[in-house]
Order: sequence, then C-alpha cells, then structure tokens
Amino acid sequence: MTGLAPGGRTVRLRLDGPPQVANIGVGVHGTAVARESFLLPELWQLHLYGYQGELTVGGVAHPIRPGHVSLIPPGVEVRFDYRGRSEHLYAHLRLARAGTPLAVPVMQDAGAQAAALSAMLRQAVAAAPRRPAQAAAEVWAVLWRVAQLPRAEPDARSGGPHPAVAAAMAYLEARLAEPVSVPDAARHAGVSHNHLTRLFRAETGDTVVAYLRRRRLARAEHLLRRSTLSIPAVAASVGIADLQAFNKACRREFGLSPRALRAAR
Repeated sequence: MTGLAPGGRTVRLRLDGPPQVANIGVGVHGTAVARESFLLPELWQLHLYGYQGELTVGGVAHPIRPGHVSLIPPGVEVRFDYRGRSEHLYAHLRLARAGTPLAVPVMQDAGAQAAALSAMLRQAVAAAPRRPAQAAAEVWAVLWRVAQLPRAEPDARSGGPHPAVAAAMAYLEARLAEPVSVPDAARHAGVSHNHLTRLFRAETGDTVVAYLRRRRLARAEHLLRRSTLSIPAVAASVGIADLQAFNKACRREFGLSPRALRAAR
C-alpha cells in the first residue's frame, strides 16, 4: 500500500515522528538524457525545483516550475521530462507508518516560502555527513511547512485547519510582540484580506483580530503566572506597550488586573 491517494494528485503524509533521511543533496539532471523513469521501493522523495519540466507520478502529469515542491511516496513509478540542465534539492527518506494522515498535493507551488524551504534543505544537506539528527530535524520542519502550504481548496480528510488559516496562525504566533495587521497575515498566507477573514471565522468562530488578541493575552497570562518578568516587560512581550491598555485588556479577558493575576499563581 502506497501513500498515493486515489486520483494520484495527493499523498497521505504522516508526520507524527521525525523522518529517517537516507540521502539528501542537490540533484542535477537533463544534461545527458531528457527523460528519466524510476521508482524508489522503500523511500519517499521530496524535491524542491529550480527549473521547468514535467513530473509524471502514477500516470498523472504535473508541471514543474521553479519554486514548486513535490512529494512522492515509496513504490510509485515516476517520470521526469527535462528541458536542458535541471537542478533541484532532494531528500530520500522514510516516514512513520502510524499517525494522523495529512492529505498533501503531490505537487505544489511553495510561493513566498520557497526561499525559506531552500535555505532549510541546504542546511540539512550541509549537516547530513556529520550531524544526521540535525539534517532529519531540518527535513521534518520542511515537511510540516510543505503540508501546510496555502492552497485553493482544503482537503477535509487532513483533519487540520485550512492551510491559509494555519499559515496565518503561524505568522501571527511568531509576531505576538510586534505590530501586525490582517493584510500582513493574508499576504503571508497567500489569500486576500477578506478571504482570510471568512476562513478564520469559519474555522475558529473569531475574527483574525480577536484571535490575535486572545493569543497575546494567553501568553501574557502564562508569563504573569509562571515567570518573574516585570509587568511592563510582559506587556511589551505581547505587543501592548501601554500599561493602562494592558490592564484593561487583562480585566476584560480574565476579570483580574495583571497584578492580581500574578498574585493568584
């Protein structure tokens, strides 16, 4: 049984545990032959492309463009059609057989995340000879990013939020201490402001602004109860520099002032 879903356009990816990276590097093809066909009986293939061509997986053709990323499960025959010298980053790996399956397209456009994915894979390539555990960690992080790339239609079987919502949440989570706007998050997620707002409300029941406020105050509560950071420092760490505004926000969310929250720990 392979990880290729019926129809041949998505794979079932399980990421509950780290991958075992059997080989990783930079592949250069298309200089000697224009077409290659093969399969890896036991290993997944992850590719991040820097060229134009075509990939056929299980009889289904997928255009290759720079910045596209593909996932091919073990035991599935692939055919690459090249248009001259073709370079890509690749990893051949084993994935856990158990865990929650995520439905991920065989081929996706990584868009704005392509540069970050490339940097992470190159770090994994550099680490692999001497620090295989670091290489596996980098590849695992890449796989999670690939699994959460924004795409037009979510697959309800994936069990997670819409990819655009997941990308926006990750963007906001990394910027709780910074000024951030809904259009910023929407651009990062690859959707319009209005579409992200609709998706967020459908997924969470909240607006993006309400979600951001709740996440900031949840972090503030944690720091007030579990750390010795000063109250002004806690406020600044969640992007609320004005202490009066921070006091009001805590009272509205928790019914207690920041000082009372700290005393109640």
